[in-house]
Amino acid sequence: MEKNKILVVEDEKDTRFILDKLLTKNNYEVVTSVNGEEALKVLKDFNPQVILADWTMPVMDGIELCKIIKGEEKYKSIYFIILTARASLKDRVTGLDVGADDFLVKPVENQELLARIRSGIRIHNLQNELKNIEHNKAILEMACTIGHKINNPLSSLLISIKNVEDEISDKNKFNEDFSVIYQSIEKIKLLVNNLIKLENPDLIDYTSEQKMLNLDK
Repeated sequence: MEKNKILVVEDEKDTRFILDKLLTKNNYEVVTSVNGEEALKVLKDFNPQVILADWTMPVMDGIELCKIIKGEEKYKSIYFIILTARASLKDRVTGLDVGADDFLVKPVENQELLARIRSGIRIHNLQNELKNIEHNKAILEMACTIGHKINNPLSSLLISIKNVEDEISDKNKFNEDFSVIYQSIEKIKLLVNNLIKLENPDLIDYTSEQKMLNLDK
């Protein structure tokens, strides 16, 4: 079973070590960074469900990192927890205003931290499930629409081809051509039927950079 992933962003060496050991011991896959700038580089190859970031860090602090994370579509579903020694209501509001999902005041009790992380992972997973449902719904609606849009002119085309065939006196001369036309029409009709009846959209690789709907199932 794949482990849940946590990115720890903390400039203080001892705290970073303790968090790493605590989370690893609790069966999380952990990657650590010393500041927000380094964390953004890590995110190019590491996809965590939760980011645990200190507020005060050199180069880029946790607040600035949170603004960037929550401002980008590919990162915004990551559950973001800010760790800080600041305990005032104003500071909490500042943290939440930039998009942080949770706010913990240092020193953090281990069990509370683990509970917040478990909650964050559940929320992250639910958001992704909802996103996938909406995505699949959009694909189904598009497939059905395209299917119906193709079906109407296809019916007209079939009628016209048959009329042309009936008007030709020397049909034998064009038998091969009509055979190819009717075979092609049948393939298009099968495609239309698959689009209209599509239930579980499945994407497969078309090129190294593009995917396409799998309609052969």
